[in-house]
Amino acid sequence: QVQLVESGGGLVQAGGSLRLSCAASGRGFSSRVMGWFRQVPGKEREFVACIKWVADYTFYGESVKGRFTISRDKAKNTLYLQMDSLKPDDTAVYYCVAGPTYYSTTSATYTNWGQGTQVTVSS
Repeated sequence: QVQLVESGGGLVQAGGSLRLSCAASGRGFSSRVMGWFRQVPGKEREFVACIKWVADYTFYGESVKGRFTISRDKAKNTLYLQMDSLKPDDTAVYYCVAGPTYYSTTSATYTNWGQGTQVTVSS
């Protein structure tokens, strides 16, 4: 079982930056794809980004491409999401996820979810 704990959310002004962290523990995540989703109340979960733990190839959602960067530190078992040029529309609860061994933008394919961290971007 994989455990995921996010941190780093908060309040930031539009145009600012935040970095989210996700500490991963347990067995089996090293062979899987990990990533981030976000959700606003009343809306479906939105794919943000994903990366394979053992590879550097990344995927991004269209709304964050060019502004967000996903990365991981294998030695620290930690996943990151660097968020730059933040917009009010980025306001959401951000979830760290661990999923299949293949790249996916579908939330249902990710079996492990963190508790979420709130990101609020003021205008």
